[in-house]
Amino acid sequence: MDISIVVPLYNEDESLPELTSWIAKVMAENNFSYEILFVDDGSTDNSWSVIEDLKTQFDAVKGIKFRRNYGKSAALNVAFEAAQGDVVITMDADLQDSPDEIPELFRRIKEEKLDIISGWKKKRYDPITKTIPTKLFNAATRKMSGIQLNDFNCGLKAYRHDVVKTIEVYGEMHRYIPVIAKWAGFKKIGEQVVEHRARKYGVTKFGLSRFINGFLDLLSIFFVGKFGKRPMHFFGSLGVFSFLLGTFMALWLIGEKLYHIAMLIPYKRDVTEQPLFYISLVAILLGSQLFLTGFVAELVTRNAPERNAYLIEKEIS
Repeated sequence: MDISIVVPLYNEDESLPELTSWIAKVMAENNFSYEILFVDDGSTDNSWSVIEDLKTQFDAVKGIKFRRNYGKSAALNVAFEAAQGDVVITMDADLQDSPDEIPELFRRIKEEKLDIISGWKKKRYDPITKTIPTKLFNAATRKMSGIQLNDFNCGLKAYRHDVVKTIEVYGEMHRYIPVIAKWAGFKKIGEQVVEHRARKYGVTKFGLSRFINGFLDLLSIFFVGKFGKRPMHFFGSLGVFSFLLGTFMALWLIGEKLYHIAMLIPYKRDVTEQPLFYISLVAILLGSQLFLTGFVAELVTRNAPERNAYLIEKEIS
């Protein structure tokens, strides 16, 4: 199979028929073998009924329905496990991504031997309350990851089959898939300017909380990517530094007192009456705790086996 088109959705029943017809038209014009994999993320409208109806019209349609809303990352992770195409293309269900971009994405993955191509919505139709935070996150992600993409969060992306079968997406990390892929060893990452269409149906499903969660996930990816296989290097280094600093301060105070005693020089305060002594004790205890944290983290796997277990209510294959 040439292409798997993955479409995560939540309450998008109005746009699904038009999107499916559009995709089918593009696929037929380019003679692609394909599947359209819809993942209904616990919709409360008629989205699943629409998908069932579309299956009777288009053999390529497949579907997975979550029993409740888990989020876009969960939908993508489950879809990646099910996708069969040589190239996997993700796109949003709201018609803001154009299926006309698919042939060029497929061509570049195949001919340029890229691992990922991320869409860049250079001209956007989103409100300023969405575009400004997005630019800030893109700048922060570029700085921390070293990946020079302009739009990490664009839903329209293309992947080699091996990439989606290797990476794991959870939390709010769908917007940082290129970063996850890079840490997994897939470094051939390209970018393509794509059309961003104004929303035709419904309203956006994302609020302010996604930016807070996204920032926390960015820190998580950075930490796990850099220290996930060697947490002792992070916690242990901090622990040793804190322990040595505290020990040095404590020995300095004790040595100073012994010097005053030996030289018969009167001293104003006992060691235990000085604030620096208690600061040194805190530093020693903190250093010991950080070191032990690093040691324990080396013994515990970071992947809980149930982290990506989702309740699937129905499937169409």
